[in-house]
Amino acid sequence: MNPIILNVRGLTKTFGGFVAVNEVTFTVERGAIFGFLGPNGSGKTTTIRMLLGLMQPTRGSAEVLGVDITRHPDRARPHLGYMSQRFTLYNDLTVIENLRFFGRAYGLRGKRLGERIDFALRMADLAGREHQRAHSLAGGWRQRLALGAAILHEPALVFLDEPTAGVDPVSRRTFWELLYRLAESGMTVFVTTHYMDEAEHCHRLAFIHNGRLIAQGAPGEIKAGMMRGQVLEIAPADAGRAVAVLRAAREAGRLPAEEVALYGAVVHLVAENVAGMQGEIAGALREAGIEPGPMRLIPPSLEDVFIANVR
Repeated sequence: MNPIILNVRGLTKTFGGFVAVNEVTFTVERGAIFGFLGPNGSGKTTTIRMLLGLMQPTRGSAEVLGVDITRHPDRARPHLGYMSQRFTLYNDLTVIENLRFFGRAYGLRGKRLGERIDFALRMADLAGREHQRAHSLAGGWRQRLALGAAILHEPALVFLDEPTAGVDPVSRRTFWELLYRLAESGMTVFVTTHYMDEAEHCHRLAFIHNGRLIAQGAPGEIKAGMMRGQVLEIAPADAGRAVAVLRAAREAGRLPAEEVALYGAVVHLVAENVAGMQGEIAGALREAGIEPGPMRLIPPSLEDVFIANVR
């Protein structure tokens, strides 16, 4: 078992009468990719700010790298990295100028600064783009540059706040490959996201909703422990209308489904015995003039689990 480098107990933050983070408790081991998942406004960024020592909690405690971050934030900060939602780069500076600036801000000088800049350029595949201004980089390149800047000083723990927001799928995949390499080197990665498909790439997860943790564990453990019922994937001719029809049937008591949700061009229906409900589902859709299309049982995704339990 790897050592615990992040130990959070009952962390709470209130703003007047609003509770942004409510009694959050979890631990993170060294070398793990820890995913902190939840919708926008669920408390993810507020939690990170408290763990960085930038915001005092209302109550609770947090030990970061063995340091009480609420009492001695300056002791832990030199060993932490942070990449914000907006990639925190200076748009008018070039790639190399951004890296020099952040490296010096972290206290790197001389040969060591040069070595770490070379590492960041190789890691981010930015060699040959050193003199390109940051504002002219595509989203995926800016993302990798920001990650390189955040880990120039070789932090033991790096916080990435929604690092893939607004980035294309190919760049997201490349970015996660970089995170795996960092974790394999011993760096611990704490990443927030609202993309549930990215959660599958994490070693451990915590789901937060309205400031409260509703589940935590490895992806497989969460799916096995939280999911009630089976998932039926339906590919009707009109998925949007089909969701409305099936939800209305559920509300009327004619369809014993726990959840009906739209996933692109398909519908996911969660129930205890979906195999025995396919005739009722097809009948309800055809009655509304919708061809039900193919249906199949599928393993639940983390998004299925999250939606079912939030509701």
